[in-house]
Amino acid sequence: MTLKVEFCGEWFDADRTKPFTIGREGDLVVDDNPYLHRQFLTIAYQDDLWWLTNTGSRLSATVSDSEGNMQAWLAPGARLPLVFARTSVLFTAGPTTYEVGVVGETPTFESSSPERTQVGETTIGPVALTESQKLLILSLAEAVLRGRGSSASIPTSAQAAAKLGWTITRFNRKLDNVCDKLSRHGVRGLRGGQQKLAVNRRARLVEHAVASRLVVAGDLDLLEENYRRASLERAEEEARTGS
Repeated sequence: MTLKVEFCGEWFDADRTKPFTIGREGDLVVDDNPYLHRQFLTIAYQDDLWWLTNTGSRLSATVSDSEGNMQAWLAPGARLPLVFARTSVLFTAGPTTYEVGVVGETPTFESSSPERTQVGETTIGPVALTESQKLLILSLAEAVLRGRGSSASIPTSAQAAAKLGWTITRFNRKLDNVCDKLSRHGVRGLRGGQQKLAVNRRARLVEHAVASRLVVAGDLDLLEENYRRASLERAEEEARTGS
C-alpha cells in the first residue's frame, strides 16, 4: 500500500521505511508560521497500517474522510490509523487554517453516505441549523471553503460581523449558540474557560464545519446574497443620514 500527501497542489510520497513529517520543518514544510510546530504531524507505517500521529505539544488537528462521515479530533500525543481512500487533515496555527490531503492506494475501509435531513431550507446532517447560524459559520469558513487544500486566514469576529451587517453583540451571541449546540452533539473544543482564546473556538468551529460538510462551497451563494443585502442596507442608511 502506497500513500501520497497533498498540500497546495504539491504531492509527496510517504515512505514505509521512515516517518514522514509535517510542520514548519520536515518532509512537508507547510509554512514559516511561528505558531506552527517545527514538527507537528507524523505519518508512519506500522503493523500493516499507516498511522497519523500528533507530535506537537499545543495544537490539535481535525481529521475526516472525504465525505465527512467520520471525524476525529487529534490532540497532542494522539494517533489514529489512515484507513480511507482520502483523508482530510485540517489544523489551525495562529490565525491561519491549513488543509492537508492524504490519499491511499488501497483503502482499508470504504465510507458510505448517510441520509441527510431536510430542515426548512437548510440541508444538513444530524444538527439542525437556522439560516442565521449557517450564515455565521459560512462567514468564518468562507476563505477555507474557497481555498480547500491550501491555507486560509479566519476572520475576527468583528470582521465577520461587519460583512454580515450584524452588530458584534449579535454575532457573539449567535457564536455562543452555535458552539453550545454542537457541543451538546459531542463536538469537542468549542467550550472553554476564560483562558481559552476566542480565535481557538472560531478555528475549531471552522475545522469541524468544513470537515463534517456541515457547510460546503455550494453554500457560499447564501453568504453572497446576504453580503449584497447588507451592503444595500448600509448604503440606504448612509443616504438617509447623509453620512
